Amino acid sequence: MLETLAKGFRAARQRFTGVAELNDDVIDEALRDVRLSLLEGDVEFRVVKRFLDRVKEAARGKQVELRAKSAEYGTKTITPEQAFVAICQDELIKMMGPVETDLKWAKKGPTGIMMCGLQGSGKTTTVGKLARYLEKTHKKKPMLVAADVYRPAAIEQLKTLGRQLEMPVFSIDGNKDPVTICREANQAAAREGCDVVIFDTAGRLAIDEPLMQELEDIDKAVTPANIFLVLDAMTGQDAVNVAETFNKRLNLDGVIMTKLDGDARGGAALSVKEITGKPIKFLGMGETLDKLEEFRPEGLASRILGMGDIVGLVKDFEQVVDAEKAEEDALRMLKGKFDMQDFLEQIRLIQKMGSLKDLFEKLPFFNGGLPEGVNLDDRELTKIEAMISSMTIKERVDPQVFVATSWEDFATTAGKSAKRRRADFHPSRVKRIATGSGRTENEVKELLQKFAQMRQMMVQLGASTGLMGKIPGFKQFQQMKKLANMDIGALMGAGGGMPPGLLEGGGGGMPGMPAMPGVPTGNIPGLPKGYTPPGTPGRAAPQMRANDRQKARDKRKAEKAARKKNRR
Repeated sequence: MLETLAKGFRAARQRFTGVAELNDDVIDEALRDVRLSLLEGDVEFRVVKRFLDRVKEAARGKQVELRAKSAEYGTKTITPEQAFVAICQDELIKMMGPVETDLKWAKKGPTGIMMCGLQGSGKTTTVGKLARYLEKTHKKKPMLVAADVYRPAAIEQLKTLGRQLEMPVFSIDGNKDPVTICREANQAAAREGCDVVIFDTAGRLAIDEPLMQELEDIDKAVTPANIFLVLDAMTGQDAVNVAETFNKRLNLDGVIMTKLDGDARGGAALSVKEITGKPIKFLGMGETLDKLEEFRPEGLASRILGMGDIVGLVKDFEQVVDAEKAEEDALRMLKGKFDMQDFLEQIRLIQKMGSLKDLFEKLPFFNGGLPEGVNLDDRELTKIEAMISSMTIKERVDPQVFVATSWEDFATTAGKSAKRRRADFHPSRVKRIATGSGRTENEVKELLQKFAQMRQMMVQLGASTGLMGKIPGFKQFQQMKKLANMDIGALMGAGGGMPPGLLEGGGGGMPGMPAMPGVPTGNIPGLPKGYTPPGTPGRAAPQMRANDRQKARDKRKAEKAARKKNRR
């Protein structure tokens, strides 16, 4: 969604590579890239001009100090690129904010919320999303009002949403007067004990006088505390004209942008506040009724500049995770007891949080955008889910049953024949799972490899939590280590508790999981070959057994004694 806007800022940052100071020539070149991407991203041209003027004014001359002072870190030198990015971020936040997502509440009786907009903007679905948000966040009891008497099946759609949400829906069969319906809905809400009334008003394919007059009549009849305009982000620059017209007639309290998870370029989100003076209150980021987010200008500005949005990611995480269960899972991971069932639950958790691409964009590791060739396909998670679902309960809980061991003959360096144990995947189990899930045997083996490496990374995460310690469920890792009273070094060496020497001569992400010829290891689905995410651990060197160490010492002593004898 933000790719069109972000690419201009990426190009502008590259202009500052090797530049020692901010001068007019470099600033003009960088702003030319920004201007092109903003216009291509459907940002209103007047907004683009004002934004560029403010950035240029702040960046030129003596107003930019390349030595920053702070009480915590002292005096630090910053690069022209860092200074330019900071200026752009500040101006983007000012352009879209400040935003107050709190609603106005009626002092007496139910609080009215009037939803208006053009047809096809997602108004009725947003009514359901807002009702769920008010119930979950503000502990309110909403009533939905079907005031769209023109669009076919609009009333039925709202009733279906009401059944899903288990909320009352008010409508009057045969009544074609929206003003009367809204007026009587207020009285019905008071009788049923509902403290919020959300009016789903009619839309048109384009703005016309009968539509605006009808909305003004509803406003006068029920005097709602909040009037929200639902805007489709995919309408481009015309969304600003729509917002301006509605605001002149209804005095809007805010805007709700929809379809920002699709192919919309996102320019309307930057333009609405600047032109109308009315803030964006919420963003619709998906089709399900829980996909309504409070608008955070700093989060959107950070993502446009390629710096991720950790706060937004943590909020997404908190919405889908149970804190107590997360801490229990974390303790199990710390002890190396991360099994396939846990893996499956983590995949389903990620699917609830949204698309993979959206999640990766919120991470701060890819400040230049995702690497070239990356195709984060959510269907990869579905394939993994199918393969794990084809496993038996025993195989999920104890993945070591997939490892089959055998003895093989080999020649030592001294030319003597010897035997060693070899680890391989159990062929019949792999074939059965591949058949049951509709995948190939190599894909099943690749999954087992990735699981082994993930299990090892989870164990190592317990040794150094870093940033992850800030996320709910992981913050108690250090205390868990003390409670578990464990030797972390020994734990990391054991990995999964398989017998020592099982993998002699064979590689693998973790003891108990062999490396199969031709099967790639360690790649996240969609990432190009050879790309290693930050923090991926290397394979530990094999440890020598005690009797081997003693033989090596004896050999060194004998060689030393022989050298002394030769010197005499």
